[in-house]
Amino acid sequence: MSSQSFFELHNLIKNDTKKEDTNMRRSISTEERLAVTLRYLATGCTLTELHYSFRIGVSTLSSIIREMCKAIWTNLRITYMPEPKQEDWLKIADTFLNVTNFPNCIGAIDGKHIRIVKPAHSGSLYYNYKHFLK
Repeated sequence: MSSQSFFELHNLIKNDTKKEDTNMRRSISTEERLAVTLRYLATGCTLTELHYSFRIGVSTLSSIIREMCKAIWTNLRITYMPEPKQEDWLKIADTFLNVTNFPNCIGAIDGKHIRIVKPAHSGSLYYNYKHFLK
């Protein structure tokens, strides 16, 4: 992620995630909170690995990541994942029908093998590449 993209994202969520300093401690900055969250989401590393990399407690990391993900979702979902309207669903279903010959389908999950009964006289159209036995 470029630094420009990072700071654009930071500017969108900083008001929702800002914490105040107290006499007892300084709060973790919103930049560092976002960096920790993005590292966790991008690499899939454990909280223990992040603990050693960022020198933040595991339980604190857990709450930071949860809070930052919620802020990202709240602030970006309307722009980047608007709720589809009926026309959008119909267009998606029509595209699936044209491309895959599956009627009334609005989504697919990659890598999941779904066992179906092979239609009679379909030849190699429904060949099982995963080698499941009946």
